[in-house]
Amino acid sequence: MSLDETPGFAAAAMAAFSLPGPRPPNSPSKAPPPTLAQTSIAGMDAVLDPSGALYWESQGTLIVSDLHLETGSSYARTGQMLPPYDTARTLQRLSAAVARHRPQRIVSLGDSFHDRGGAERLNEADRAVIASLADAAELIWVTGNHDGDSAATLGGWACEALQVGGVVFRHIPADEIPKGREVAGHLHPAAYVSIKGRTIRRRCFIGTDKRMIMPAFGCLTGGLSITDSAFAGLWPS
Repeated sequence: MSLDETPGFAAAAMAAFSLPGPRPPNSPSKAPPPTLAQTSIAGMDAVLDPSGALYWESQGTLIVSDLHLETGSSYARTGQMLPPYDTARTLQRLSAAVARHRPQRIVSLGDSFHDRGGAERLNEADRAVIASLADAAELIWVTGNHDGDSAATLGGWACEALQVGGVVFRHIPADEIPKGREVAGHLHPAAYVSIKGRTIRRRCFIGTDKRMIMPAFGCLTGGLSITDSAFAGLWPS
């Protein structure tokens, strides 16, 4: 399925995301308010936040996926030195999304850390941010293939999958087309957009009335083109 086949959803799905990589935050006086896209997807009347979060207002639930916290420190352990600011930057964006929507529940949809030891490598400032999120809302860590349930040691609780309002939230999409409704992550969808003769690549949401794949939220996490064969079997024929 291409975005061209779903014109009602295409405009919302193509909302621009920041390219991977930490950047200094804009000053409050210069930062424009984010443009939020309202859409109906996977049975949810939801808001697509340009940060890469999804907010389901009727359920008071904010969903993010593939935070991949501590990516920089994970690479550093093998001698590949990356700027060590990815966790702080990703949590800053998540905190801003929480402040915008004020959810009752926050769901991190798997691969919250880049590896199973990531939670142990957090510095105290980043631990405090996660603790503040857990104080602000119910914090649920869906387990991913990278991190297992290690994130649950930081507050909240972990599960393999979560059902809210008739929608199943899991990390890896089910092998078969769901009979119900499903929201998953894992694949890091990204799209190429041509504007005035220039082509740019951005992370995106993609889905149908039955299934949605979330973009990766982590600032150092890459994306997979939605034309890749990994997406081909996810949609009804």
